[in-house]
Amino acid sequence: MESQGNLEAQIEAFLNVEKQMRLAGDVAGTRKVVCDILQLCFEARAWKTLNDQIVLLSKRRGQLKQAVTAMVQQAMHYVDQTPDLETRIGLIKTLNSVSAGKIYVEIERARLIKKLAKIKEEQGLIAEAADLMQEIAVETFGAMAKTEKIAFILEQVRLCLDHQDYVRAQILSRKISPRAFEVDTSKERKRPKEGDNVVEEAPADIPSLPELKRIYYELMIRYYSHHNDYLEICRCYEAIYEIPSVRENQEQWMPVLRKICWYLVLSPHGPMQSSLLNATLEDKNLSEIPNFKSLLKQLVTMEVIQWTALWNAYKNEFENEENLHGGSLGDKAAEDLKQRIIEHNILVVSKYYAKISLKRLADLSCLSIQEAEKHLSDMVVLKALMAKIDRPMGIVCFRVAKDSNDILNSWATNLEKLLDLVEKSCHQIHKETMVHKAVIKV
Repeated sequence: MESQGNLEAQIEAFLNVEKQMRLAGDVAGTRKVVCDILQLCFEARAWKTLNDQIVLLSKRRGQLKQAVTAMVQQAMHYVDQTPDLETRIGLIKTLNSVSAGKIYVEIERARLIKKLAKIKEEQGLIAEAADLMQEIAVETFGAMAKTEKIAFILEQVRLCLDHQDYVRAQILSRKISPRAFEVDTSKERKRPKEGDNVVEEAPADIPSLPELKRIYYELMIRYYSHHNDYLEICRCYEAIYEIPSVRENQEQWMPVLRKICWYLVLSPHGPMQSSLLNATLEDKNLSEIPNFKSLLKQLVTMEVIQWTALWNAYKNEFENEENLHGGSLGDKAAEDLKQRIIEHNILVVSKYYAKISLKRLADLSCLSIQEAEKHLSDMVVLKALMAKIDRPMGIVCFRVAKDSNDILNSWATNLEKLLDLVEKSCHQIHKETMVHKAVIKV
């Protein structure tokens, strides 16, 4: 009781000094007194009194911004030194209420919210943690370091993915541009001019830009895996593969390159997929994994692939992906792989045949007639190729039916060519006649 009375008397004396300093407009003095009051409460381990004094000091008439900032920053050092979880949460909530709506302590508030969200997550309250993090829009904070902003948004995305809120995760991920991970040395060398907003240094626990880039694309892989968007997953792995620290370490780039190959094979045929496929084949590192190089070459070569032979050759490699970086390729990956091989075979047939019977198409694709017709119809619907099926005759026509305008244009072109030939012939006849007459005269 005596120590409690001494603490209150000391605080009262400091409050009188703080009032004099504040009314006199002494910034340095006010900051020092405010910090001394908090230090006094901390040393006495009077956590309730500490919370009360923080609220009281922040609400005093004409309180200086610098004093509030110093007070919040000082109290943040005490958060990790609290005796129990309840006291820690109480202190964080007090500081949150004090810093709410004050732009000069917005960075401190964001860091406090992040700590509180981490506590909620450890308690298993992922939904509450995600909601807490979404309250803060760090992209508008001018004084926050670039790496800290990106790390905060990535934490928001991760919590949304853990909460299976994929729509919000996508919205938050769009706040980060892939160009943000490029290190601009010219900007770093410039010193801020007088009057400019000084960007704070990021805390020591914030990862570097290359590490943040890797975390970003790993989170995007989680998002695209939910939708089985194999092409986008492949592009994410391509971005990870381009990180210098990954390219320099074979143990890191090898599993990433394997994933790129698998997801290229699983991706539907299209211009982007073809471009990535050819670019990957030109990679020198691919020679280190010859099995995958031959797999990609089979897709590039316009030849029919036997599914059973391919699956027997690559089944072990396919199943082994679960033990490597990134985990398994997905629940539907095996089915989708077979689907892509069938689509490849039908595309190959369409290159070599203008017309083909359904039975022959089914034999070439190692399918039944019904399955061949279904896969062909699906590809036509997705506009992967143009084809028409004559079901009574059992014939597939891969030529595109021309409309009336195209037919008239082709006729006009043919007539123009014919008239050119007639004109050239007349010219040659006239030339020969003139030569013959000249010979007779001689």
